[in-house]
Amino acid sequence: MIPSPILKVLSTIQTRHVQALLMGGQACVFYGAVEFSRDADLAVLASAANLESLRAALTDLKAECIAVPPLSIDFLQRGHAVHFRSHHPDADGMRIDVMSVLRGVDPFPQLWQRRTTVTDSGGLVYDLLQLPDLVKAKKTQRDKDWPVIRRLVEAHYLQNRAAPTPEAVAFWLRELRTPELLLEAAGTHGPACQGLVAERALLAFALSGNGTQLAAALKSEEEREREIDREYWKPLRTELERLRGERRRG
Repeated sequence: MIPSPILKVLSTIQTRHVQALLMGGQACVFYGAVEFSRDADLAVLASAANLESLRAALTDLKAECIAVPPLSIDFLQRGHAVHFRSHHPDADGMRIDVMSVLRGVDPFPQLWQRRTTVTDSGGLVYDLLQLPDLVKAKKTQRDKDWPVIRRLVEAHYLQNRAAPTPEAVAFWLRELRTPELLLEAAGTHGPACQGLVAERALLAFALSGNGTQLAAALKSEEEREREIDREYWKPLRTELERLRGERRRG
């Protein structure tokens, strides 16, 4: 069950017609990788009209910006996250993090077009990042994200392996991080796996049944992604330090 403070945030976003996609821990709950979070992480369209709607929703939630940078199209388009804290009685203390550009993920209009939409028993609509996009967005330098990625893909595989679509098979072969399941998927879907070796070289170990080398290659793949993420954020962090300094001096 989604906690009521999250429901308040999402219902307000819906009421104000904000073009936003739920991501982060709360999205993981919907996809079967349980991760409790008091944060609402949102990917939003960085347009003047959509930000006007977002500001109206944040006003309804009595949300204050709690860090640099401020909410603007420019900062969002450069890849920054903007952080808010709600003081509405029904969502008091809820942190709301807003982004528009996600590393390694397609631009927002494409994410929106292929989003997952869920409607609960009360009629509230949740727009989520599609699962493959959520997995890509989770490939960060943070320790906590990698077990979540593993659980997300595992859950999808175990729920759908009896009657898979070609799209699901390709997703598993690209993203499974559990050696035993990846070996199983490669054995079951050999031609599809062979076709993706050029894209994900470690699939060769899955095809050959070498679990030891596969596990080592998965670890190396994770380390590369972490380093790529660290490099991506370096200039953004430098800019944040400059903005903090300017705010302290001003």
